[in-house]
Amino acid sequence: MTKTAAELAEALAAGEVTSVELTQAHLDRIASVDGDADAGVHAFLHVDAEGALAEAAASDARRAAGAPLSALDGVPIAVKDVLTTIGQPTTCGSKILEGWIPPYDATVVQRLKAAGLPILGKTNMDEFAMGSSTEHSAYGPTRNPWNLDKIPGGSGGGSAAAVAAFEAPLALGTDTGGSIRQPGAVTGTVGVKPTYGSISRYGLVAMANSLDQVGPVTRTVLDAALLHEIVGGHDPLDSTSIEAPVGELAEAARQGALGDMTGLRVGVIKELSGEGYQAGVEAKFREALDLLVAAGAEVVEVSCPNFEHALAAYYVIMPCEASSNLAKFDAMRYGLRVLPEGVAAPSAEEVMRASRDAGFGDEVKRRIILGTYALSSGYYDAYYGQAQKVRTLIQRDFDAAFADVDVLVSPTSPVTAFALGEKLDDPIAMYLNDLATIPANLAGVPGISVPAGVADEDGLPVGFQILAPAMADDRLYRVGAAVEALVTKQLGGPLLGLDKLDARLEAEGAAEVAR
Repeated sequence: MTKTAAELAEALAAGEVTSVELTQAHLDRIASVDGDADAGVHAFLHVDAEGALAEAAASDARRAAGAPLSALDGVPIAVKDVLTTIGQPTTCGSKILEGWIPPYDATVVQRLKAAGLPILGKTNMDEFAMGSSTEHSAYGPTRNPWNLDKIPGGSGGGSAAAVAAFEAPLALGTDTGGSIRQPGAVTGTVGVKPTYGSISRYGLVAMANSLDQVGPVTRTVLDAALLHEIVGGHDPLDSTSIEAPVGELAEAARQGALGDMTGLRVGVIKELSGEGYQAGVEAKFREALDLLVAAGAEVVEVSCPNFEHALAAYYVIMPCEASSNLAKFDAMRYGLRVLPEGVAAPSAEEVMRASRDAGFGDEVKRRIILGTYALSSGYYDAYYGQAQKVRTLIQRDFDAAFADVDVLVSPTSPVTAFALGEKLDDPIAMYLNDLATIPANLAGVPGISVPAGVADEDGLPVGFQILAPAMADDRLYRVGAAVEALVTKQLGGPLLGLDKLDARLEAEGAAEVAR
């Protein structure tokens, strides 16, 4: 269960294990540790054991015939519940889509199937990807495998937790303001936000079209690169898709793992450190920087002054786009329909109001209201227009920085995983968790979060974020793999929370038996 996806692929190719055996092992692991909203990790909202095993059997038949579809043919994967899937529910973590079975697959799901990866199921998420902790799911929170009393990040906490808990070797997530990288940081996994437009968004239930991006969630940088190569590339069904090849990402990761960073110029973002950043997070970030320097990299401080306004700009632009996108959930075409009480012949507007009131959670309602207000007459220029101007300034900051350095780095998240419920009633405090990740989404540049060790004060994972220019995703994988190799060597092995999770679940099981 602790093998990487690349290692599992090699074992499948060598005939050491079958895909059916491998898929069943992960299904057994899910049954053992995932639990539900009241116990366990609760990374999955839906598990498709029958479908996954059927896909695995087909993979074994292809390998027996010497015709695998890809290097990862037969390696199982989990998919965030915001991506449409034929035959499996897509709820987006919301009651308004409870039980909805899409009539089509998202392009990335089609590409997974075309590459032969069995899909284990759909992972939990903040409702419509709105949140930083996966506590805003209508189906209950996901828990961090490192400490079940802590959050797994959000909105893609389900995908990150599934990988961290060894319920799946690979997962797909989506990143609108950090929803792959921030969960990666707090669960000790690798999370990648690719260049905007380099992976199709067709079939991704949109929150904010200009910000959303599908990306890999894995336990190693090489695994992320292999998955990225499978799902990436141009898609004519997505009007924002870039007509450019994905590139040799896995090869870049393999080269980076050799650890030679001679000639690399690394820019430390001045505005993404200091006040508000946990001491243990800063310490591990600096230690990883020192490892890069020892490997031959040159580190300089870079100022991106407009990054200070990124959070404010994002929380205007994103709710505006979300307000527009979520207008389609009107109880007329699909999804939940609630009839208002005490109304004999309700109008369409009354049905819509009752359905949206019952189907949307508090955070979704909050963002719809914010977005509708910012787009309303008299406020559009003052809020939305100004936020877009700030977005342009942030893009210019990136351009200026990348003219001087090869990559930019920062801590991925200001803090390690906080306690469940700790910030649930304080939206501003929750939003601040995306402080370091949001600029990349506003500018469309790629970013990766790689584990940098655990904070001394709480023993929880810390993420090291690397940002590269648009379409330079290969540079992310090269530097990310180097950081991973250097940190792993320093730690004496990979960063795993497996023992902590299993010990906790075993203790809770023993206590339940005793009761």
